[in-house]
Amino acid sequence: MTSIITFRRITIGIQSRTLPSWTATYGVKRLIATSRTVFHENPLGIPRKPPASVPGRGSGAGPAPTIPRMQRGLPQKMPIKGVKHIIAVASGKGGVGKSTTSVNLALAIAGMNKRVGLLDADIFGPSIPRLMNLSGEPELTGTEDRLVPLTNLGVKCMSMGFLVGEEAPVVWRGLMVMKALQQLLHQVEWGDLDLLVIDMPPGTGDTQLTISQQIPLSGVVIVSTPQDIALIDARKGVNMFKKVNVPILGVVQNMSLHVCPNCNHESHIFGDGGAERTAKEMELDFLGDVALHSEICQLSDKGQPVVVSRPDSKHTEYYKAIASKVVAKLWPETKPPSA
Repeated sequence: MTSIITFRRITIGIQSRTLPSWTATYGVKRLIATSRTVFHENPLGIPRKPPASVPGRGSGAGPAPTIPRMQRGLPQKMPIKGVKHIIAVASGKGGVGKSTTSVNLALAIAGMNKRVGLLDADIFGPSIPRLMNLSGEPELTGTEDRLVPLTNLGVKCMSMGFLVGEEAPVVWRGLMVMKALQQLLHQVEWGDLDLLVIDMPPGTGDTQLTISQQIPLSGVVIVSTPQDIALIDARKGVNMFKKVNVPILGVVQNMSLHVCPNCNHESHIFGDGGAERTAKEMELDFLGDVALHSEICQLSDKGQPVVVSRPDSKHTEYYKAIASKVVAKLWPETKPPSA
């Protein structure tokens, strides 16, 4: 049997379709070196309690009452327990710096006395573990068997990357991915949060629709680079969220210009102001620019987000300015920070 997905301490074969079991080890429930059959309705293998029996019903009591089917249309949205606001950070195209923006935006808002969580919704290519310098397996709560987020820099994080090795591919079809995403949304013990930031995968597919239709999003931040090829897909992302009635908080232009690390010379290598013009054309708010600088990339690869590791830098000013605009939209009563 060819192994496809390697969870920590276990190997999962695509033919046997198995996933890890949760069990108690040294008093704490963790993943162990055993496997169990994967079911589409429980791809992460989280233990589930048996359904409660209905009082007064025996073997001869007749069929159980049926739940009325939802009227045809979109599914009902379920809030995430303890979370006040949920925003998505999205892009139509990959490689535009969406995950880096998600991390630094979350940290900047956390620095404004908000309780913030960060969910990595990219099942196939999770980036949050590396960007937040987190590794290891999430534990389970003792009572409800919910995943406990890993925390760093004051932000609670959950990602598929905590359950698989960094170089292990997740080879799943859409049904498994969507169910895993639902478990990451509703079977995680976030506690009380002012804001949950969801780092979305690129595109306008199953993940975007599932999140838009199943949880109440307060809004979405669209990230794009200035060149036309990225803006074409950014427009598609905007139009998709409009169709599912998710508010667009605004557009962030990443890599707006290149700053030479030696002389600080600025050059618009990807074009000048394309995302800002697109936002204006689509009647959206422009949230701000973030420059392309080697320091942001180097710190991100080390798991040292620039907002925290370089709090007085120009790069941090970019993210803090964007964060202030997002907070003002979510909490209109919040006064902007003094200059």
